Amino acid sequence: MEPNRPQSTQEQVPGMIPAWRLRGLLFENCNCQLVCPGHMSFRQLCTHDRCIGLWALSIEEGSSGDTDLAGIRAAILFDTPQHMIAGGWTTALLVDEGTSEVQLEALANILDGRAGGPWAVLARFVEHREEPRRVPIHLLDEGRKKRMWVEGMFDTSIEAIRGRDKDGVAVLGNLFNQIHAPTQVLALGSSRCTDGRISFETENTHALYSAFAWEGP
Repeated sequence: MEPNRPQSTQEQVPGMIPAWRLRGLLFENCNCQLVCPGHMSFRQLCTHDRCIGLWALSIEEGSSGDTDLAGIRAAILFDTPQHMIAGGWTTALLVDEGTSEVQLEALANILDGRAGGPWAVLARFVEHREEPRRVPIHLLDEGRKKRMWVEGMFDTSIEAIRGRDKDGVAVLGNLFNQIHAPTQVLALGSSRCTDGRISFETENTHALYSAFAWEGP
C-alpha cells in the first residue's frame, strides 16, 4: 500500500526525517449517521457500503525540522469500505495554494504517515493516494459553526450539537482516536464535493471537531 508518487531523498533515508509537531483545529464530515461507527473503531461497520467524507485542518502552530508549517490549511478527502479496517482506502490531500514546495513535502510526509506519528497508523489502510494539490482553500471558524471550501471543488459546513445545558455543546469524552483529541465536540455537517475520483454529497450527517496535537517521528 505504498503512495503512488516518487519518494524524495528525505523519504528514502528514515534517519533524515526531522522531528515535527502540529497543533490546531481538526473537523470532519462523512456520510454516516451520527456518530460514525468507524470513528469509534475501524472494526465497526459504517452506515453505508462506502464511508466517504473529509478531514479539514487548520494548523495554528507547527514545524517539521526548520520548516515552518503554521497557518497552513488543508483537507484530506477519503473514500473507504464499510469495514474500514479492511483497507483499500483512497485519499486526496489538498493544501493552500500559497504553500511552498518544501512545506508541501513536509506536510505530505506527515499526513501520508511516512514521518511517523498518528497518521502512520491510518496510512496502513490506504491503498491509493491522489497527487497532493495546491488549491485556494477558505476557512471560516465561528466557534460552533465551521466551514471550509474551495470554489468549484468542495464546500463543507458543520455545526455543533447543543448540550443539555443549552449553552454548551454535546461532547464525546475519554475517547481514543488516532488523530482527534480525547474530547471531541459532536456536530452535524453538510458537504458537497466534486473532486473527480472522490465525489460525495452529505446533508446533516456525522460531524465533529477537536483541537489536535500531533508529533513525530
